[in-house]
Amino acid sequence: MTILDDTELHGDASYAASRARSDTIHKLIDDPHGRGREKLRVLTGDRPTGPLHIGHLFATLQSRVAIQDKGIDTFILVADYQVITDRDSVGDVRAATYGQLADYLASGIDPARSTIFAHSAVPEIGQLMLSFLSLVTDAELRRNPTVKDELAATDGRPLSGLLLTYPVHQAADILSVHGSVVPVGRDQLPHVEQTRAIARRFNARYAGGEEYFRTPDALLTDLPVVPGLDGRKMSTSRGNGISLGMTADETAARIRKARTDSERRITFDPDGRPEVASMLRIAGLFTGERPEQVADRIGDGGAAALKAALTTAVNDGLAVHRARRAEFAADPAYLESVLREGNARAREVAARTLDDVQDRLGLRY
Repeated sequence: MTILDDTELHGDASYAASRARSDTIHKLIDDPHGRGREKLRVLTGDRPTGPLHIGHLFATLQSRVAIQDKGIDTFILVADYQVITDRDSVGDVRAATYGQLADYLASGIDPARSTIFAHSAVPEIGQLMLSFLSLVTDAELRRNPTVKDELAATDGRPLSGLLLTYPVHQAADILSVHGSVVPVGRDQLPHVEQTRAIARRFNARYAGGEEYFRTPDALLTDLPVVPGLDGRKMSTSRGNGISLGMTADETAARIRKARTDSERRITFDPDGRPEVASMLRIAGLFTGERPEQVADRIGDGGAAALKAALTTAVNDGLAVHRARRAEFAADPAYLESVLREGNARAREVAARTLDDVQDRLGLRY
Protein backbone atom coordinates (compact mmCIF):
# COMPACT_ATOMS: atom_id res chain seq x y z
CA MET A 1 0.00 0.00 0.00
CA THR A 2 1.36 3.41 -0.95
CA ILE A 3 1.60 6.00 1.80
CA LEU A 4 0.87 9.38 0.27
CA ASP A 5 3.15 12.25 1.06
CA ASP A 6 2.10 14.77 3.70
CA THR A 7 1.61 17.37 0.99
CA GLU A 8 -1.64 15.56 0.24
CA LEU A 9 -2.99 17.15 3.41
CA HIS A 10 -2.93 20.62 1.93
CA GLY A 11 -3.94 22.60 -1.13
CA ASP A 12 -6.75 22.94 -3.59
CA ALA A 13 -6.17 19.49 -5.08
CA SER A 14 -6.65 17.90 -1.69
CA TYR A 15 -9.84 19.86 -1.09
CA ALA A 16 -11.19 18.92 -4.51
CA ALA A 17 -10.54 15.24 -3.80
CA SER A 18 -12.20 15.53 -0.39
CA ARG A 19 -15.18 17.31 -1.91
CA ALA A 20 -15.57 14.59 -4.54
CA ARG A 21 -15.52 11.84 -1.90
CA SER A 22 -17.93 13.84 0.25
CA ASP A 23 -20.39 14.28 -2.62
CA THR A 24 -20.33 10.52 -3.20
CA ILE A 25 -21.08 9.84 0.47
CA HIS A 26 -23.92 12.37 0.52
CA LYS A 27 -25.50 10.51 -2.39
CA LEU A 28 -24.96 7.15 -0.69
CA ILE A 29 -26.56 8.37 2.53
CA ASP A 30 -29.58 9.61 0.58
CA ASP A 31 -29.95 6.34 -1.36
CA PRO A 32 -31.63 3.71 0.86
CA HIS A 33 -30.54 1.00 -1.57
CA GLY A 34 -27.00 2.25 -2.08
CA ARG A 35 -24.28 -0.39 -2.24
CA GLY A 36 -22.09 -0.39 0.87
CA ARG A 37 -24.40 2.00 2.70
CA GLU A 38 -24.77 -0.42 5.62
CA LYS A 39 -21.02 -0.17 6.28
CA LEU A 40 -21.10 3.57 6.90
CA ARG A 41 -20.50 4.72 10.46
CA VAL A 42 -20.56 8.41 11.36
CA LEU A 43 -18.43 9.81 14.20
CA THR A 44 -19.10 13.34 15.37
CA GLY A 45 -19.24 15.23 18.67
CA ASP A 46 -18.65 18.33 20.77
CA ARG A 47 -16.49 19.49 23.63
CA PRO A 48 -18.58 20.20 26.76
CA THR A 49 -17.03 23.60 27.39
CA GLY A 50 -20.36 25.32 27.98
CA PRO A 51 -23.99 25.39 26.86
CA LEU A 52 -24.75 24.55 23.25
CA HIS A 53 -26.14 27.52 21.33
CA ILE A 54 -28.20 28.11 18.22
CA GLY A 55 -25.07 27.84 16.09
CA HIS A 56 -24.79 24.21 17.13
CA LEU A 57 -28.46 23.64 16.31
CA PHE A 58 -28.18 24.79 12.70
CA ALA A 59 -24.59 23.72 12.02
CA THR A 60 -24.55 20.24 13.56
CA LEU A 61 -27.54 18.99 15.56
CA GLN A 62 -30.09 19.14 12.77
CA SER A 63 -27.78 17.40 10.31
CA ARG A 64 -27.01 14.64 12.84
CA VAL A 65 -30.70 13.98 13.30
CA ALA A 66 -31.18 13.85 9.52
CA ILE A 67 -28.33 11.34 9.12
CA GLN A 68 -29.66 9.22 11.99
CA ASP A 69 -33.18 9.27 10.55
CA LYS A 70 -31.82 7.93 7.26
CA GLY A 71 -30.63 4.83 9.09
CA ILE A 72 -26.90 5.56 9.21
CA ASP A 73 -25.04 4.15 12.22
CA THR A 74 -24.04 7.22 14.24
CA PHE A 75 -21.65 7.67 17.17
CA ILE A 76 -21.73 11.02 18.98
CA LEU A 77 -18.83 11.85 21.26
CA VAL A 78 -18.95 14.08 24.33
CA ALA A 79 -15.28 15.05 24.15
CA ASP A 80 -14.78 15.78 27.84
CA TYR A 81 -11.03 15.08 27.88
CA GLN A 82 -10.56 17.70 25.17
CA VAL A 83 -11.86 20.38 27.53
CA ILE A 84 -8.41 20.52 29.12
CA THR A 85 -6.44 20.92 25.91
CA ASP A 86 -6.26 24.71 26.15
CA ARG A 87 -7.37 25.77 29.63
CA ASP A 88 -6.24 25.55 33.24
CA SER A 89 -9.66 24.91 34.72
CA VAL A 90 -12.23 22.51 33.33
CA GLY A 91 -15.20 24.17 35.02
CA ASP A 92 -18.29 22.10 35.74
CA VAL A 93 -17.80 19.50 33.02
CA ARG A 94 -20.43 17.21 34.49
CA ALA A 95 -23.14 19.87 34.28
CA ALA A 96 -22.04 20.85 30.78
CA THR A 97 -22.07 17.21 29.69
CA TYR A 98 -25.59 16.55 30.90
CA GLY A 99 -26.78 19.87 29.49
CA GLN A 100 -25.27 18.89 26.16
CA LEU A 101 -26.95 15.51 26.37
CA ALA A 102 -30.34 17.13 27.08
CA ASP A 103 -29.90 19.28 23.97
CA TYR A 104 -28.96 16.23 21.90
CA LEU A 105 -32.13 14.44 22.91
CA ALA A 106 -34.31 17.52 22.55
CA SER A 107 -33.07 18.04 19.01
CA GLY A 108 -34.24 14.56 18.04
CA ILE A 109 -31.16 12.41 18.52
CA ASP A 110 -32.46 8.98 19.51
CA PRO A 111 -30.22 6.89 21.83
CA ALA A 112 -31.81 3.75 20.40
CA ARG A 113 -30.36 4.64 16.99
CA SER A 114 -27.32 6.79 17.87
CA THR A 115 -24.58 5.94 20.34
CA ILE A 116 -23.77 8.85 22.66
CA PHE A 117 -20.60 8.36 24.71
CA ALA A 118 -17.94 10.26 26.66
CA HIS A 119 -14.16 10.26 26.25
CA SER A 120 -13.51 9.59 29.90
CA ALA A 121 -15.61 6.42 29.86
CA VAL A 122 -13.58 4.81 27.05
CA PRO A 123 -9.95 4.55 28.21
CA GLU A 124 -9.11 2.43 25.17
CA ILE A 125 -9.08 5.64 23.12
CA GLY A 126 -6.10 6.90 25.11
CA GLN A 127 -4.26 3.61 24.66
CA LEU A 128 -4.83 3.68 20.92
CA MET A 129 -3.50 7.22 20.82
CA LEU A 130 -0.11 5.99 22.05
CA SER A 131 0.44 3.81 18.99
CA PHE A 132 -0.89 6.51 16.68
CA LEU A 133 1.62 9.02 18.06
CA SER A 134 4.36 6.86 16.57
CA LEU A 135 2.93 7.57 13.14
CA VAL A 136 3.13 11.38 13.13
CA THR A 137 5.93 13.92 13.38
CA ASP A 138 6.28 16.98 15.54
CA ALA A 139 6.48 19.21 12.46
CA GLU A 140 3.34 17.66 11.02
CA LEU A 141 1.39 18.43 14.18
CA ARG A 142 2.71 21.97 14.51
CA ARG A 143 1.56 22.95 11.04
CA ASN A 144 -1.97 21.68 11.60
CA PRO A 145 -4.19 24.76 11.10
CA THR A 146 -6.43 24.01 14.06
CA VAL A 147 -3.50 23.59 16.43
CA LYS A 148 -2.09 26.91 15.22
CA ASP A 149 -5.45 28.63 15.59
CA GLU A 150 -6.04 27.24 19.06
CA LEU A 151 -2.55 28.26 20.13
CA ALA A 152 -3.11 31.79 18.83
CA ALA A 153 -6.28 31.99 20.91
CA THR A 154 -4.41 31.21 24.14
CA ASP A 155 -2.73 34.66 24.24
CA GLY A 156 0.81 33.36 24.14
CA ARG A 157 0.46 30.57 26.67
CA PRO A 158 2.90 27.67 26.22
CA LEU A 159 1.66 24.96 23.89
CA SER A 160 0.51 21.99 25.97
CA GLY A 161 1.34 18.47 24.85
CA LEU A 162 -2.37 17.66 24.75
CA LEU A 163 -3.12 20.60 22.47
CA LEU A 164 -0.20 19.70 20.20
CA THR A 165 -1.46 16.13 19.87
CA TYR A 166 -5.12 17.17 19.54
CA PRO A 167 -5.34 15.88 15.93
CA VAL A 168 -4.01 12.47 17.03
CA HIS A 169 -6.52 12.31 19.85
CA GLN A 170 -9.26 12.98 17.32
CA ALA A 171 -7.86 10.24 15.08
CA ALA A 172 -8.10 7.85 18.03
CA ASP A 173 -11.70 8.94 18.59
CA ILE A 174 -12.61 8.15 15.01
CA LEU A 175 -10.63 4.97 14.49
CA SER A 176 -11.44 3.44 17.90
CA VAL A 177 -15.01 2.86 16.72
CA HIS A 178 -14.04 2.45 13.04
CA GLY A 179 -15.77 5.65 12.03
CA SER A 180 -15.84 5.92 8.25
CA VAL A 181 -17.62 9.27 7.88
CA VAL A 182 -16.82 12.47 9.79
CA PRO A 183 -19.07 15.50 9.21
CA VAL A 184 -16.95 18.67 9.19
CA GLY A 185 -16.69 22.11 7.69
CA ARG A 186 -13.77 22.95 5.41
CA ASP A 187 -11.80 24.49 8.29
CA GLN A 188 -11.77 21.12 10.09
CA LEU A 189 -10.76 19.12 7.06
CA PRO A 190 -7.07 18.90 8.12
CA HIS A 191 -8.12 16.81 11.14
CA VAL A 192 -9.80 14.24 8.94
CA GLU A 193 -6.87 14.24 6.54
CA GLN A 194 -4.54 13.61 9.47
CA THR A 195 -6.72 10.68 10.55
CA ARG A 196 -6.63 9.29 7.01
CA ALA A 197 -2.85 9.51 7.03
CA ILE A 198 -2.63 7.73 10.40
CA ALA A 199 -4.95 4.95 9.20
CA ARG A 200 -2.85 4.41 6.06
CA ARG A 201 0.41 4.45 7.98
CA PHE A 202 -0.85 2.01 10.60
CA ASN A 203 -2.01 -0.38 7.89
CA ALA A 204 1.34 -0.17 6.10
CA ARG A 205 3.61 -0.31 9.14
CA TYR A 206 1.80 -2.55 11.58
CA ALA A 207 -0.80 -4.48 9.57
CA GLY A 208 1.38 -5.70 6.73
CA GLY A 209 -0.55 -3.74 4.16
CA GLU A 210 -3.91 -5.14 5.25
CA GLU A 211 -6.62 -2.48 5.34
CA TYR A 212 -7.44 -2.96 9.00
CA PHE A 213 -8.46 0.67 9.42
CA ARG A 214 -10.61 2.11 6.67
CA THR A 215 -9.51 5.59 5.71
CA PRO A 216 -12.41 7.75 6.91
CA ASP A 217 -13.91 10.40 4.68
CA ALA A 218 -14.98 13.90 5.54
CA LEU A 219 -18.65 14.62 4.98
CA LEU A 220 -18.27 18.27 4.06
CA THR A 221 -21.14 20.44 5.17
CA ASP A 222 -22.35 23.61 3.51
CA LEU A 223 -24.52 24.57 6.43
CA PRO A 224 -24.75 28.22 7.46
CA VAL A 225 -22.22 29.69 9.83
CA VAL A 226 -24.37 31.27 12.52
CA PRO A 227 -22.79 34.56 13.65
CA GLY A 228 -22.99 35.99 17.12
CA LEU A 229 -25.12 39.02 17.86
CA ASP A 230 -22.06 41.23 17.43
CA GLY A 231 -21.00 39.87 14.06
CA ARG A 232 -18.19 37.73 15.44
CA LYS A 233 -18.22 33.95 15.78
CA MET A 234 -20.97 32.92 18.17
CA SER A 235 -19.64 32.00 21.61
CA THR A 236 -21.44 31.88 24.94
CA SER A 237 -18.28 33.07 26.69
CA ARG A 238 -18.28 36.27 24.58
CA GLY A 239 -21.85 37.02 25.57
CA ASN A 240 -22.86 37.18 21.91
CA GLY A 241 -24.61 33.82 21.71
CA ILE A 242 -28.07 32.50 22.42
CA SER A 243 -27.93 29.21 24.29
CA LEU A 244 -30.47 26.54 23.54
CA GLY A 245 -31.20 26.24 27.24
CA MET A 246 -31.99 29.92 27.76
CA THR A 247 -35.53 30.87 28.75
CA ALA A 248 -37.58 33.13 26.51
CA ASP A 249 -37.01 36.01 28.94
CA GLU A 250 -33.26 35.41 29.04
CA THR A 251 -33.20 35.39 25.26
CA ALA A 252 -35.11 38.67 25.08
CA ALA A 253 -32.73 40.26 27.61
CA ARG A 254 -29.65 39.09 25.66
CA ILE A 255 -31.01 40.50 22.42
CA ARG A 256 -32.04 43.81 24.01
CA LYS A 257 -28.47 44.36 25.22
CA ALA A 258 -26.97 43.64 21.80
CA ARG A 259 -25.33 46.55 20.04
CA THR A 260 -26.76 47.88 16.77
CA ASP A 261 -26.35 51.41 15.32
CA SER A 262 -28.24 54.68 15.03
CA GLU A 263 -29.58 54.26 11.48
CA ARG A 264 -33.36 54.04 11.38
CA ARG A 265 -33.65 52.12 8.13
CA ILE A 266 -32.75 48.43 8.56
CA THR A 267 -30.58 47.15 5.72
CA PHE A 268 -28.48 44.05 5.19
CA ASP A 269 -24.90 45.32 4.97
CA PRO A 270 -22.46 42.75 6.42
CA ASP A 271 -19.41 45.00 5.97
CA GLY A 272 -20.87 48.31 7.05
CA ARG A 273 -23.36 47.09 9.68
CA PRO A 274 -22.06 43.73 10.98
CA GLU A 275 -24.20 43.64 14.13
CA VAL A 276 -27.42 44.39 12.26
CA ALA A 277 -26.47 41.90 9.53
CA SER A 278 -25.90 39.17 12.12
CA MET A 279 -29.33 39.72 13.65
CA LEU A 280 -30.95 39.60 10.23
CA ARG A 281 -29.14 36.36 9.42
CA ILE A 282 -30.20 34.73 12.68
CA ALA A 283 -33.82 35.79 12.28
CA GLY A 284 -33.84 34.47 8.72
CA LEU A 285 -32.56 31.06 9.80
CA PHE A 286 -35.59 30.67 12.05
CA THR A 287 -38.18 32.17 9.67
CA GLY A 288 -36.84 30.69 6.46
CA GLU A 289 -36.27 34.12 4.92
CA ARG A 290 -33.20 35.66 3.35
CA PRO A 291 -31.61 38.39 5.49
CA GLU A 292 -32.61 40.96 2.87
CA GLN A 293 -36.24 39.89 3.19
CA VAL A 294 -36.16 40.31 6.95
CA ALA A 295 -34.65 43.78 6.51
CA ASP A 296 -37.31 44.79 4.00
CA ARG A 297 -40.04 43.57 6.34
CA ILE A 298 -38.70 45.68 9.22
CA GLY A 299 -37.96 48.69 7.02
CA ASP A 300 -37.87 51.95 8.99
CA GLY A 301 -38.75 50.26 12.28
CA GLY A 302 -35.21 50.74 13.53
CA ALA A 303 -33.24 48.75 16.06
CA ALA A 304 -36.20 48.25 18.39
CA ALA A 305 -38.26 46.57 15.68
CA LEU A 306 -35.29 44.49 14.57
CA LYS A 307 -34.68 43.22 18.08
CA ALA A 308 -38.37 42.51 18.60
CA ALA A 309 -38.52 40.55 15.34
CA LEU A 310 -35.40 38.59 16.23
CA THR A 311 -36.68 37.80 19.73
CA THR A 312 -39.96 36.50 18.35
CA ALA A 313 -38.23 34.44 15.66
CA VAL A 314 -35.82 32.80 18.11
CA ASN A 315 -38.30 32.15 20.89
CA ASP A 316 -40.94 30.77 18.54
CA GLY A 317 -38.34 28.67 16.72
CA LEU A 318 -36.92 27.17 19.92
CA ALA A 319 -40.19 26.68 21.81
CA VAL A 320 -40.50 22.96 21.07
CA HIS A 321 -36.81 22.27 21.64
CA ARG A 322 -36.85 24.10 24.97
CA ALA A 323 -39.94 22.26 26.18
CA ARG A 324 -38.38 18.90 25.32
CA ARG A 325 -35.06 19.95 26.83
CA ALA A 326 -36.74 20.89 30.11
CA GLU A 327 -38.35 17.46 30.30
CA PHE A 328 -35.04 15.69 29.83
CA ALA A 329 -33.17 17.99 32.21
CA ALA A 330 -35.78 17.25 34.88
CA ASP A 331 -34.97 13.53 34.68
CA PRO A 332 -31.26 13.18 35.49
CA ALA A 333 -31.62 9.44 36.05
CA TYR A 334 -32.70 9.01 32.43
CA LEU A 335 -29.83 11.14 31.16
CA GLU A 336 -27.39 9.05 33.19
CA SER A 337 -28.84 5.84 31.76
CA VAL A 338 -28.53 7.12 28.19
CA LEU A 339 -24.87 8.01 28.69
CA ARG A 340 -24.13 4.80 30.59
CA GLU A 341 -25.57 2.63 27.83
CA GLY A 342 -23.80 4.63 25.12
CA ASN A 343 -20.51 4.40 27.00
CA ALA A 344 -20.88 0.63 27.29
CA ARG A 345 -21.48 0.19 23.58
CA ALA A 346 -18.64 2.50 22.53
CA ARG A 347 -16.25 0.81 24.95
CA GLU A 348 -17.18 -2.63 23.64
CA VAL A 349 -16.30 -1.54 20.10
CA ALA A 350 -13.11 0.27 21.18
CA ALA A 351 -11.95 -2.69 23.28
CA ARG A 352 -12.15 -4.97 20.24
CA THR A 353 -10.21 -2.40 18.25
CA LEU A 354 -7.51 -2.17 20.91
CA ASP A 355 -7.20 -5.96 21.03
CA ASP A 356 -6.73 -6.05 17.26
CA VAL A 357 -4.17 -3.25 17.37
CA GLN A 358 -2.18 -4.91 20.14
CA ASP A 359 -2.17 -8.15 18.15
CA ARG A 360 -0.67 -6.31 15.19
CA LEU A 361 1.87 -4.59 17.41
CA GLY A 362 2.86 -7.89 19.01
CA LEU A 363 1.83 -6.63 22.43
CA ARG A 364 -0.52 -9.43 23.47
CA TYR A 365 0.88 -11.51 26.33
